[in-house]
Amino acid sequence: MQRATFADLSYRWVVGLLAGVAILILVAPVVIVITTSFTTSQALRFPPPGLSLRWYQELFDPVRSAPIHVAAWNSVWVAFFATAIGMVLSVLAALSVARVSRPSARLLEASFLSPLVLPALAYGLAALMFFSVLGIRPSLNLLIAGHLVVIAPFIFRTTLASLTQLDTTLLEASHSLGASRFYAFRRITLPLIAPGIAAGGFLAFVSSMDNVPISLFLSNARTGMLPIRMWGMMESTLDVRIAAIAGVLILATLVLMLVMDRLTGLTKRMSA
Repeated sequence: MQRATFADLSYRWVVGLLAGVAILILVAPVVIVITTSFTTSQALRFPPPGLSLRWYQELFDPVRSAPIHVAAWNSVWVAFFATAIGMVLSVLAALSVARVSRPSARLLEASFLSPLVLPALAYGLAALMFFSVLGIRPSLNLLIAGHLVVIAPFIFRTTLASLTQLDTTLLEASHSLGASRFYAFRRITLPLIAPGIAAGGFLAFVSSMDNVPISLFLSNARTGMLPIRMWGMMESTLDVRIAAIAGVLILATLVLMLVMDRLTGLTKRMSA
């Protein structure tokens, strides 16, 4: 058995050190926020002088935290419907682009993905000016439309990637056996690309929940969103409930990740 050289050991130590630093940078803020959410202090500070569930009780109090609950419900409502509509439109668009090999299809693909490279603040301002010219007032439906534009590319990209890996001989065999296009899509195509659609939907939902620029420009006092509410609380009072909200969001994201991994089997595919 060949012994590792000094260069190999140095490389492993350097890579391991860099990986450890990267993990620390990513995980440390999350640990600090979660720890702070259990503080007994009246202000946000770390380390906390004591541990308590007080701020979680305050957060879930229907009277004291009513504005937060309304903002959270608005965010979930907008994210759900924007993701649902985006899944339908993105799947149809991906199916159309995947079946065409002409250069125009690549141009169309780039057009669908363009919101990913567009600065979010610029798009939010442009959307506000556009809807103002049309005379459309801020509402939850307007927020759904605004979020739809920036989250649909996530679903489109993952669905298109799944379609490129689809074995076309399965569709050809179904057609030769007399299956219609809709039947082949329902029984063959859709089950095979479902993990890609679900992964894109998960990314889209999380992106919508965390979106600040679009919500900032297209919302008002009645359609406040959770990120905007948290931002206002940080600017005005540094309320400790912000840390509690972050803790709930982190836990919810972890649960959703586990559910999505269970549904799509992404870990098994990566390890295979």
